[in-house]
Amino acid sequence: MPINITTRTYKDLDLNFTRHPITKDVVRRTGNAAIIGALKNLIQTSPFEKPFQPFFGSKIRNLLFEHINPIIADSIRIEILNVINTYEPRVGVDAIRVQPNPDENGYNVDLRFFINNIEAPITLTLFLEKVR
Repeated sequence: MPINITTRTYKDLDLNFTRHPITKDVVRRTGNAAIIGALKNLIQTSPFEKPFQPFFGSKIRNLLFEHINPIIADSIRIEILNVINTYEPRVGVDAIRVQPNPDENGYNVDLRFFINNIEAPITLTLFLEKVR
C-alpha cells in the first residue's frame, strides 16, 4: 500500500507590501518564496524588535559589530542554525557556510535547506553587514 505524503503550499505576505495591480491588495508570496522571505526576516530580526514576542529573532546584528574574523563567522553560523531550529519548523537545515568578507565589511552566507516534504534542496545566499 503506497504512503500518501501531502505537500503543503506555504503562503505569506510580501513584506515589501507591494500592491497587486488588479486587486489593489498586498501581494502574497507562495511556496519557496514564502519560506525564503520568512528565513530572511528571522535572521535579520533582533530580539525585542517584534512586539509581544521578545525572544523572536537572532543576535546576529550584535555580532556584526565585532571585528570581522573566522571566530565571529562561526558564531554567526551557530546563531543562524539555532534560530532556524527554534522558530522555523517548516525547514531542515542541510548546511550553513559563513565566510568573512573584510573588503566589503560583512559576511557572505550560504544556507542550504530542505522544505518539509520536498526533496529538492534550496540555497539561500545572503550578505550580512552592519546597519547603522
